[in-house]
Amino acid sequence: MLKLYLTPNTRAGRVAWLLEELEMEYELEILPFTKEGLKSPEHRARHALGRVPVIEDGNISIFESGAIIQYILDKYDNKGLKPNTDSDQYPYYLQWFHYCEGMVMPPMNQIVVQTVLLPPERRDENVLNQATKLLSKALKPVDDFLMGKDYLIGDFSAADCMLGHSCYMSNKFGSVSDDMKNIKNYVSNIESRDAFQKAIALGSGGLGDALG
Repeated sequence: MLKLYLTPNTRAGRVAWLLEELEMEYELEILPFTKEGLKSPEHRARHALGRVPVIEDGNISIFESGAIIQYILDKYDNKGLKPNTDSDQYPYYLQWFHYCEGMVMPPMNQIVVQTVLLPPERRDENVLNQATKLLSKALKPVDDFLMGKDYLIGDFSAADCMLGHSCYMSNKFGSVSDDMKNIKNYVSNIESRDAFQKAIALGSGGLGDALG
């Protein structure tokens, strides 16, 4: 059975969400967003930087949310959440799966750092404003692509577990403007999914930097 190490309100939620969508049994260990929780020798043995998510599958231990999701989809029954390589949708699935980390999360991380992680006296309003503008620019192509769609690819795919989770977090931070109606509707669709609700409810605690 897979074991998932998770800290609430981080990228680890993507993995939990996928596992819930696939209705897979898994063991869960919740690590608090504290130095003791994430920087312990035990957890640093799993991830040298003390981050989440990490999964263990027998004698295999891997980290990075995108890598974990790809691993699960390729090794286990993915229930159609990854299009076949000969599908017309496959290139766009790959595009949005990776757009998440390439374009959306870098400014999102800066916003979290400047609003949550740093003490008020160390926060930089200029850095926050720049990150907010960059995130808005990064989300615009997503909003355009979602025109007339409920989800990014077909009825739902693992690309939604990646980019959809980032859109949800961006909206939670107030970074999705009201004129991005397609993303607003997209986030509502995500929030209505039973698997997402189960995953997002795991544990409780403060926001991390969307670690891992």
